[in-house]
Amino acid sequence: QSFLLVVDTRFSDIELREEEGIPTEEFLESCYAIVPVLDKLGPTVFAPVKMDFVGNIKKINQKFITNKEEFDTLQKIVLHEVNAGVAQVRNSATEALLWLKRGLKFLKGFLMEVKNGEKNIQTAL
Repeated sequence: QSFLLVVDTRFSDIELREEEGIPTEEFLESCYAIVPVLDKLGPTVFAPVKMDFVGNIKKINQKFITNKEEFDTLQKIVLHEVNAGVAQVRNSATEALLWLKRGLKFLKGFLMEVKNGEKNIQTAL
C-alpha cells in the first residue's frame, strides 16, 4: 500500500471557498493524482475505469480553461451550464463531473474493501 504515499495532491487538502465552493484547479489536480494509483492497482483490470476517469477530468478541464477566472469553482461551471441549458447535454462538464463523482465513489468503495482485508480483486470490485 506504500504507493498511496506518492499522491501529493489530496482532496482533503483542498480549501473550500465559503460561498463559491470547490476550487476547480485543485480538484482537477487531485483527480489527476489518482491516475497513477489506478495503474498500480491493476493496469488491465482498471483500464476501463482509468479511461473513463481521465476522459471526465479532461472534459471538466476543457471547460475550465475556456475561462479560468469565471470557472474557478466547480459550482460556477455547473451553474453556468444549467443557466445556458447545456448541463444535461452529452459531454458537458456537468455530466463529466457527475460521472467523475461516481468513479471516485466506486474507487473509494473498492479501496475500503481492500483495506478491510479483501484479497480477491473481483470480490472487492
